Amino acid sequence: MTTPTNPDVIIVGAGLAGLVAAYEAQKSGLKVLILDQENRNNLGGQAFWSLGGLFYVNSPEQKLMGVKDSEELAWRDWENSAQFDDTQNDYWPRRWGREYVRFAATEKRDYLKSLGLNVLPTVGWAERGSGDASGHGNSVPRFHLTWGTGPEVVRVFREPIEAAEAEGKVEFRFRHQVDELIVENDAVVGVRGSLLEPSDLDRGVASSRKVVGEFEQRASAVVVTSGGIGGNLDLVRRAWPTDQWGPVPNDMVTGVPAHVDGRMIKISETAGANLVNTDRMWAYTEGMKNWNSIWPGHGIRIIPGPSSLWLDATGKRFPSNIIPGGDTIATMKHLGTTGHSYSWFVLNKAIADKEFIFSGSEQNPDLTIKKVKNLLSKVGPGTHPAVKAFMDHGEDWVVADDLGSLVEGMNAIADDDAPELDVHEIRRIIEDRDSQIDNKFSKDSQINYIRTARGYLGDKIVRCAAPHRLLDETKGPLVAVKLHVLTRKTLGGIETDLSGRCLRTDGSVLPGLYAAGEVAGFGGGGMHGKNALEGTFLGGCIHSGKRVGENLKATIAQR
Repeated sequence: MTTPTNPDVIIVGAGLAGLVAAYEAQKSGLKVLILDQENRNNLGGQAFWSLGGLFYVNSPEQKLMGVKDSEELAWRDWENSAQFDDTQNDYWPRRWGREYVRFAATEKRDYLKSLGLNVLPTVGWAERGSGDASGHGNSVPRFHLTWGTGPEVVRVFREPIEAAEAEGKVEFRFRHQVDELIVENDAVVGVRGSLLEPSDLDRGVASSRKVVGEFEQRASAVVVTSGGIGGNLDLVRRAWPTDQWGPVPNDMVTGVPAHVDGRMIKISETAGANLVNTDRMWAYTEGMKNWNSIWPGHGIRIIPGPSSLWLDATGKRFPSNIIPGGDTIATMKHLGTTGHSYSWFVLNKAIADKEFIFSGSEQNPDLTIKKVKNLLSKVGPGTHPAVKAFMDHGEDWVVADDLGSLVEGMNAIADDDAPELDVHEIRRIIEDRDSQIDNKFSKDSQINYIRTARGYLGDKIVRCAAPHRLLDETKGPLVAVKLHVLTRKTLGGIETDLSGRCLRTDGSVLPGLYAAGEVAGFGGGGMHGKNALEGTFLGGCIHSGKRVGENLKATIAQR
């Protein structure tokens, strides 16, 4: 049994939400103990691996790029995208969503900038929508890319927490796996768990679960910030919304490390916390197997510009309302109707050079290391090193000088149960598309979409290639990428009020227990509703962690 300390607050999980909650709690004079099942190398959790996108509303960066935004428009987009149900399950998620939009429009940028975090001046336009003003999507660009990507977002909270650790205000205990929340007199008063054998493995690498001891620790409050289920494919498959998305994909890649295992969700429920919206999640259809994996099944997402031709596993073009980077869930729903769990991007080198950005801080060292001269490799001509690496080594990539060879390569890596792709049919689809390039008029929705995108300076500079024929030999070689479903975020979870206090099934507060971050659906048990607007995952951890940390002292005093 480990030697007890006397913390005011125990935080379970040293990811971004946990660090933010700890940062705010210790500022108010509370003594904080942070427990995590991984080693210190994993501080910041999966946020470290992110591209660092942040959802800001009416920011100076937007104004610089000529984007007119407002809190009112952002909330309209959020509510239309969320499609909240008129049930109790969405009462707190709706309130959390509204508060998050207010936070993004008023406090968020200044709060983070005061900690030393900066963003690039070019604002991205992610989740552009379904083509319906009343439907899903961002009406304007809101994706602000952190200068330094995910590690920088983690750093601005890690450093003050480590300073507080040196002063004795915060204590970390790593390789502490919580197995039980201690409940006495209908209140959570502490945790019990297993000591895992020491590990010196690098960040993200799956670690041993060998138990070498046990521990018990008590405090006035326990905050669960342990993340979602994205690294546990068994839980993902069990939660998969088959009624909306169709069958569970038989082949998925994993977008988060193995320690994102969802354990604390069930443990919290056992202690009395109510779970809501557990079938809501965020998975991408543009995943590919990492040629240089860090964790099991490691997948990387292509964050695409709008120009790639999107084909299903049989070679049919996706419906006209599905454009790369437009509507993730609409794409997922369509994929579920095809009878196959993968699809294809068909493009050329010119499009890959201009439009492809990959998820992950490690895939973007030019941004992560914060060197301006290195950034030129992304915005200048030529193939980005990360893209070139996948061209050379990626098992889902086919590169060829002519269409016949490309389709032959696609058939070589297609699933066994998929029909053989017909080069003549694919040539016809591409030539039909290419026929729309030669003048400013077009009946092709994607071509018109590309031309509209080029009207936005941010897209014209870094995200959207000038319209051209895919079969133009001067733009080659041709490229095809086999796209898998990639797990990412949990959008439902532990129900909480606006202070982050966990609620029971009858709606009453479960004393002593709080939740923040992904384990709480980023607030309330699902503040995104059924869709997400991107740049909202890191921000959701920050917002919910901040609210919990700020409210802890007052609620503890009331107890």
